[in-house]
Amino acid sequence: MSCCCSQNVCLFLLPPVLQVSKDALIPYKEILQMYWEKATGFVNAQCDGLEPWQLIGLTLSSTLIGVWLHGFLFQSESLASRTKKQFFKLLRKMPFVGAIIQKKIDEALNDVTSSLSFLKDEKDYIKGLPEQGMSQPEVLKKMKEYSSKGDVRWQDGKVSGTVYSGEEKLTHLLVKVYEEFAWSNPLHPDIFPGLRKMEAEVVRVACTLFNGGPNSCGAMTSGGTESILMACKAYRDLAYERGIKQPEMLVPVSAHAAFDKAAHYFGLKLIHIPLTKAMEVDVQAMRRAISKNTAMLVCSAPQFPHGIMDPIEEVAELAVKYKIPFHVDACLGGFLIAFMDKAGFPLKHPFDFRVKGVTSISADTHKYGYAPKGSSVVLYSDKKYRSYQFFIAPDWQGGIYASPSVAGSRPGGIIAACWATLMHIGESGYVEATKRIIKTARFIESELRKIDSIFILGKPEVSVLSIGSDTFDIYRLSNFLAAKGWNLNVLQFPSSIHLCITQLHTKPGVAEQFLKDVKDSIEDIMKDLSAKTTGMGAIYGMAQSVPDRSLVAEISQAYLDGLYSTDVPCSEKHMNGSPSHH
Repeated sequence: MSCCCSQNVCLFLLPPVLQVSKDALIPYKEILQMYWEKATGFVNAQCDGLEPWQLIGLTLSSTLIGVWLHGFLFQSESLASRTKKQFFKLLRKMPFVGAIIQKKIDEALNDVTSSLSFLKDEKDYIKGLPEQGMSQPEVLKKMKEYSSKGDVRWQDGKVSGTVYSGEEKLTHLLVKVYEEFAWSNPLHPDIFPGLRKMEAEVVRVACTLFNGGPNSCGAMTSGGTESILMACKAYRDLAYERGIKQPEMLVPVSAHAAFDKAAHYFGLKLIHIPLTKAMEVDVQAMRRAISKNTAMLVCSAPQFPHGIMDPIEEVAELAVKYKIPFHVDACLGGFLIAFMDKAGFPLKHPFDFRVKGVTSISADTHKYGYAPKGSSVVLYSDKKYRSYQFFIAPDWQGGIYASPSVAGSRPGGIIAACWATLMHIGESGYVEATKRIIKTARFIESELRKIDSIFILGKPEVSVLSIGSDTFDIYRLSNFLAAKGWNLNVLQFPSSIHLCITQLHTKPGVAEQFLKDVKDSIEDIMKDLSAKTTGMGAIYGMAQSVPDRSLVAEISQAYLDGLYSTDVPCSEKHMNGSPSHH
């Protein structure tokens, strides 16, 4: 009874309350009505005297202008970037200024094309099939000739990254494995079921290493770039399904350029997030950049330029809070950091699927996994993410076509060799290799920090050491070391060089020789601080100062063209260093 009475009281009280609310709104309604009448009166006055066809034409044209304006303003590339490009494009078309710019470009192009070290000794090229095929001994002799080309001997441990093992016994094993699976192709699992099993086991082993749960999954790819591309493609398609028409990915400026490539290939908008003074991604800047269009967040473990681990736990909190997929790029050091704890060098923070919010990881088996080049894995915390990676064409006349990654046919020999490498080295082998590499990296870092005129960027935890200087042009150090047989990576923004430590650097005497050569080179540099930088260092120095980045891209195209050149070079210039070795 009391409940009914209580309910009746409420029912009797409701109408007066509602009436008071309606009365309070009347003044606002009158004000809005007044402004609406003024607005409609103004529009009607402007349209007074216009004929119906004119009104229709104005409506149509204004709609089209609005659509065009929206398309112009909201593109994957920012308005500022496009305006800047257009400005420099127009500048190059100006008669006097354009001629000067073109002259400088031609000089730079000549320097690049005439001084590429891999072209300098070539005297002739095979440009057509031999009329009669070569015998096997002739082919093998020719192969020896080709394999002996070049001045840099990676076997001596004087190269940054590039070859991560090079162990002779492992090489012999891989040759035998490839021979067994040379003609296999995972596109045909019914014909090569053993290969399918190998690939599935490689992926499952990687999921286990990175602490994936029972629903974790993944796929093998041809390398780190493809692994990153696949994750970006998956999250783009997921964003489309969620109703995001212009997906954006938030990527640290230090993240691998494969994310730029993914944005270019897949029509994603790339938003670069700055770094802190510690060379880690600025988490607060990333938080501010999150919008309704954000399709994925990215961190590196570690990043390529300076070997720094991004604050993955902090970014993962953002991913969970805003329900955004989060990719951790561990392509470079994934198969090191997975074993660092057991090797006696625990990381400060977790980085893998143990961190709530991490939805995918890329890791290269052909780096510190010591498998042959052409193998990597992309892993997901759940199968629901991987499904967006797949491509399926159900209506093709050739049958239902389905592929897990970019390629259709893939070399089964590489997959088999990757599986064989993992099985042969085993956990204990990886732990021991990690122990040697991290110990060597820590030793080199501690000794380099004792040299006053150089510094180490950030606080690297893994195997990459990036060296800079406020005293002299660091690119000169790269040139001096190149003259002593070393081949390091040249970096920019800021100017620096780095050494990526591999098993080859753990050989007796290699680390000590590197330190001696660095000290001797700096001693020579300090004798003449005003000397001009030459070679690749000069080109990188110039490239950083050019505001029109399209010019830098144009010069870089000359390098790519050089890779496919079959013309005999006309210059004997030499360029120290090369763009990248990883």
